[in-house]
Amino acid sequence: MTFSIVARCKKTGMLGMAVSTARPAVGSLAVYVKARVGAIATQAAVNPYFGINGLTYLEQGLSAEEVMEKVKSEDLEFEKRQLAIVDNEGRTAGYTGTETVPWAGHYFGDEFVVVGNMLVGEQVIKAMAETYETSKIDYLPLRLLATIKAGQEAGGDKRGKQSAALKVCDTQSYPIVDIRADEHENPIDELERIYEAANINLFPYIENLPVYDQDKKI
Repeated sequence: MTFSIVARCKKTGMLGMAVSTARPAVGSLAVYVKARVGAIATQAAVNPYFGINGLTYLEQGLSAEEVMEKVKSEDLEFEKRQLAIVDNEGRTAGYTGTETVPWAGHYFGDEFVVVGNMLVGEQVIKAMAETYETSKIDYLPLRLLATIKAGQEAGGDKRGKQSAALKVCDTQSYPIVDIRADEHENPIDELERIYEAANINLFPYIENLPVYDQDKKI
């Protein structure tokens, strides 16, 4: 019931995810991102432990593909799920269960995965992938925003639209961007509005937060 992208920036190593759906508060259960570890999308019949456990397994040293197989092996209903992973080395994995609602599928790109289910058609995924691959935007949060917007403009979720979220981590344990439009008639437009407000009154503050070095000292 959702379309999303998980990605690693090749230039900076930032990890992030953008997502939208026709249910409220998609960011509360579908989005899992950890700095220097990976980004995981869990959707269709959401299993939050794909993200929770998946990030733990990535941190333990498993690759994206190995994590995908492991979390699937722990879930008897994985054919109802959809999953996308990018790890800290840019390796990707994804799965669309046979019991997800059409149109459903995914696309693997260079250090990113686009995935969706219950969409108006394959054009949603194609538009997102093309937008991300051809974008001249270097900054990952804005590139992800443009990508999710392209998916909506291509038709998005066939039931409509209700919520969206964007989360990006850089080098620290806290995110540099973590915003949500939990219930809105045009959630991606609202997400863009929130981003612009945060760009004025939040992000400059985040840039001045404590930074821990390798010795765990401020």
